[in-house]
Amino acid sequence: MPAIEIPGSKSVTARALFLAAAADGTTTLLRPLLSDDTEGFAEGLKSLGYEVRQEPGAWHIDGRPAGPAVDDADVYCRDGATTARFLPTLAAAGHGTFRFDASPQMRRRPLAPLTTALRRLGVDLHHDGAEGHHPLTVTAHGIKGGALTLDAGQSSQYLTALLMLGPLTAEGLAITVTDLVSEPYVEITLAMMRAFGAHITRDGRTYTVAPTGYRATTYAIEPDASTSSYFFAAAALDPGRTVTVPGLGTGALQGDLRFVDVLRRMGAEVEITDAATTVRGTGTLRGLTVNMRDISDTMPTLAALAPFADAPVRIEDVANTRVKECDRLDACAENLRRLSITVTTGPDWIEIHPGTPSAAGVEIATHGDHRIVMSFAVTGLRTPGITFDDPGCVRKTFPDFHHVFEAFTRTP
Repeated sequence: MPAIEIPGSKSVTARALFLAAAADGTTTLLRPLLSDDTEGFAEGLKSLGYEVRQEPGAWHIDGRPAGPAVDDADVYCRDGATTARFLPTLAAAGHGTFRFDASPQMRRRPLAPLTTALRRLGVDLHHDGAEGHHPLTVTAHGIKGGALTLDAGQSSQYLTALLMLGPLTAEGLAITVTDLVSEPYVEITLAMMRAFGAHITRDGRTYTVAPTGYRATTYAIEPDASTSSYFFAAAALDPGRTVTVPGLGTGALQGDLRFVDVLRRMGAEVEITDAATTVRGTGTLRGLTVNMRDISDTMPTLAALAPFADAPVRIEDVANTRVKECDRLDACAENLRRLSITVTTGPDWIEIHPGTPSAAGVEIATHGDHRIVMSFAVTGLRTPGITFDDPGCVRKTFPDFHHVFEAFTRTP
């Protein structure tokens, strides 16, 4: 059975870079993702004075528990949401004046719940353009800590950034969450913080983080579960095709591996061991209604697969996909309609009816979003002639995607 070597997780790599930079000692990250997002994060750390040494298969970061090594810096966050949200939070624990900016796409994405929370902790922070968006300036004097209330209903990254900040404060943090999306990503954060020596407890909706600091370690990055979803979906689409992703098994941190549970409900055969996950197509793809609030990054994958089901596919509770790299819910609907598929949408849902996509003269509008490209590559397996207006935007998370996906789908 074909085994696919999926690049390291973007989410895990970004968190590991933050934790390594904050830790006491030198951390080695094994198999980090090499992509535009993670390179941007590493470059941002370097701009803040952190020592980052990159070699094939391993990155070494000299941690600075006291914060950035410089007291004045300009940091460009590119398109990366984790870079744009995590690095200002890391810098706030240090001392100095740090200016952050990002691409036009990232400037449009919201920051307000996070920057409001930082201000409540006493951080001198101001937005240099539109309130609640990049660019912004942080004038840091260290953080005492305290209690916060946070709405993380738009993005779990707001909560993750503050949780990772907690051990760097003088007195710790108690964060009460009023709403939370993509909770499995928070579980990734908590597990990784503990691996670096942090102490966190949870009582209902309140997370309490002790001011322990972090210890350097050697940390292996697992394969990206969101990226794996395109290969799992491709296998489910093709009767008899099998794909195995080593390194993603029962102990995986990433909640997006739950996407294979959706494929199982649709009729695919799924096996998860402690070492790998395998999906095999059976020739059956059933329609279904599924809540994808906790695995919303895989919503476009399912949307792109949905026309080939035997009944409508309804995806619910995915309002947060409207504030990703693009409005992914509308982007999926727009492109499926271009392919002559019947689609209806609401504020937080999309329903896709069975049909035979027609690609005659159709170019997929990617909106510069890597996940739109990779998702509709799955549709393209049954729809010859699909093209993309920006196929290269996959460099954000998987620069070699087109080559790897083509080689996989050509393998008997």
